[in-house]
Amino acid sequence: MDMQTVNRILILAAMVVGTMLTRFLPFLLFPGEKKMPPFMEYLSRSLPYATMGLLVVYCLKGVDFSCSPFGAPEILSVILVGALHHWRHNILLSIAGGTAVYMLLIQVAVPALIGG
Repeated sequence: MDMQTVNRILILAAMVVGTMLTRFLPFLLFPGEKKMPPFMEYLSRSLPYATMGLLVVYCLKGVDFSCSPFGAPEILSVILVGALHHWRHNILLSIAGGTAVYMLLIQVAVPALIGG
Protein backbone atom coordinates (compact mmCIF):
# COMPACT_ATOMS: atom_id res chain seq x y z
CA MET A 1 0.00 0.00 0.00
CA ASP A 2 1.48 3.35 -1.01
CA MET A 3 1.61 6.49 1.14
CA GLN A 4 -1.24 8.22 -0.74
CA THR A 5 -3.61 5.34 0.03
CA VAL A 6 -2.58 5.36 3.69
CA ASN A 7 -3.20 9.12 3.85
CA ARG A 8 -6.65 8.71 2.31
CA ILE A 9 -7.56 5.96 4.78
CA LEU A 10 -6.36 8.06 7.73
CA ILE A 11 -8.28 11.11 6.53
CA LEU A 12 -11.43 9.03 6.07
CA ALA A 13 -11.01 7.49 9.53
CA ALA A 14 -10.57 10.95 11.10
CA MET A 15 -13.73 12.16 9.34
CA VAL A 16 -15.71 9.14 10.56
CA VAL A 17 -14.51 9.57 14.15
CA GLY A 18 -15.19 13.33 14.08
CA THR A 19 -18.68 12.85 12.69
CA MET A 20 -19.53 10.11 15.18
CA LEU A 21 -18.17 12.20 18.06
CA THR A 22 -20.28 15.23 17.17
CA ARG A 23 -23.38 13.05 16.71
CA PHE A 24 -23.12 10.92 19.85
CA LEU A 25 -21.48 13.30 22.34
CA PRO A 26 -24.64 15.34 23.13
CA PHE A 27 -26.54 12.15 23.97
CA LEU A 28 -23.73 10.97 26.23
CA LEU A 29 -23.38 14.33 28.02
CA PHE A 30 -27.13 14.99 28.36
CA PRO A 31 -29.09 11.76 28.61
CA GLY A 32 -32.89 11.98 28.56
CA GLU A 33 -33.33 12.44 32.33
CA LYS A 34 -30.54 15.01 32.73
CA LYS A 35 -31.46 18.68 32.21
CA MET A 36 -29.29 20.79 29.91
CA PRO A 37 -27.62 23.87 31.37
CA PRO A 38 -29.40 27.17 30.57
CA PHE A 39 -26.56 28.30 28.31
CA MET A 40 -26.94 25.17 26.17
CA GLU A 41 -30.69 25.70 25.93
CA TYR A 42 -30.05 29.29 24.81
CA LEU A 43 -27.63 28.06 22.13
CA SER A 44 -30.08 25.44 20.90
CA ARG A 45 -32.70 28.18 20.43
CA SER A 46 -30.49 30.87 18.90
CA LEU A 47 -27.92 29.06 16.74
CA PRO A 48 -30.30 28.02 13.93
CA TYR A 49 -31.25 31.67 13.35
CA ALA A 50 -27.63 32.80 13.56
CA THR A 51 -26.64 30.09 11.08
CA MET A 52 -29.32 31.15 8.62
CA GLY A 53 -28.25 34.78 8.91
CA LEU A 54 -24.66 33.79 8.29
CA LEU A 55 -25.67 31.80 5.21
CA VAL A 56 -27.63 34.75 3.79
CA VAL A 57 -24.63 37.06 4.27
CA TYR A 58 -22.33 34.47 2.72
CA CYS A 59 -24.64 34.00 -0.28
CA LEU A 60 -24.86 37.74 -0.91
CA LYS A 61 -21.20 38.64 -0.27
CA GLY A 62 -20.12 38.52 -3.91
CA VAL A 63 -23.16 40.22 -5.43
CA ASP A 64 -22.45 43.40 -7.38
CA PHE A 65 -25.38 45.74 -6.79
CA SER A 66 -23.86 48.45 -8.98
CA CYS A 67 -24.33 46.80 -12.39
CA SER A 68 -27.03 44.85 -14.18
CA PRO A 69 -28.91 42.79 -12.98
CA PHE A 70 -28.24 44.63 -9.67
CA GLY A 71 -28.51 41.51 -7.52
CA ALA A 72 -32.12 40.87 -8.54
CA PRO A 73 -31.82 37.04 -8.87
CA GLU A 74 -30.18 36.76 -5.46
CA ILE A 75 -32.59 39.10 -3.69
CA LEU A 76 -35.66 37.47 -5.29
CA SER A 77 -34.38 34.02 -4.32
CA VAL A 78 -33.72 35.07 -0.71
CA ILE A 79 -37.23 36.55 -0.49
CA LEU A 80 -38.70 33.36 -1.96
CA VAL A 81 -36.81 31.18 0.53
CA GLY A 82 -38.13 33.29 3.40
CA ALA A 83 -41.70 33.26 2.05
CA LEU A 84 -41.69 29.51 1.43
CA HIS A 85 -40.31 28.80 4.87
CA HIS A 86 -42.83 31.12 6.52
CA TRP A 87 -45.64 29.45 4.56
CA ARG A 88 -44.73 25.74 4.87
CA HIS A 89 -42.00 25.55 7.58
CA ASN A 90 -40.19 23.02 5.41
CA ILE A 91 -36.46 23.59 5.05
CA LEU A 92 -36.04 21.29 2.05
CA LEU A 93 -38.89 22.98 0.17
CA SER A 94 -37.49 26.42 1.00
CA ILE A 95 -33.97 25.60 -0.15
CA ALA A 96 -35.06 23.68 -3.24
CA GLY A 97 -37.55 26.37 -4.28
CA GLY A 98 -35.07 29.19 -3.79
CA THR A 99 -32.33 27.30 -5.62
CA ALA A 100 -34.62 26.41 -8.54
CA VAL A 101 -35.81 29.99 -8.96
CA TYR A 102 -32.27 31.35 -8.68
CA MET A 103 -30.98 28.93 -11.31
CA LEU A 104 -33.92 29.72 -13.58
CA LEU A 105 -33.29 33.45 -13.20
CA ILE A 106 -29.56 33.32 -13.90
CA GLN A 107 -29.86 30.80 -16.74
CA VAL A 108 -32.92 32.18 -18.55
CA ALA A 109 -34.18 35.56 -17.37
CA VAL A 110 -30.94 37.48 -16.84
CA PRO A 111 -29.37 36.53 -20.19
CA ALA A 112 -32.63 37.52 -21.93
CA LEU A 113 -32.61 40.90 -20.16
CA ILE A 114 -29.01 41.77 -20.91
CA GLY A 115 -29.14 40.41 -24.44
CA GLY A 116 -26.86 37.42 -23.88
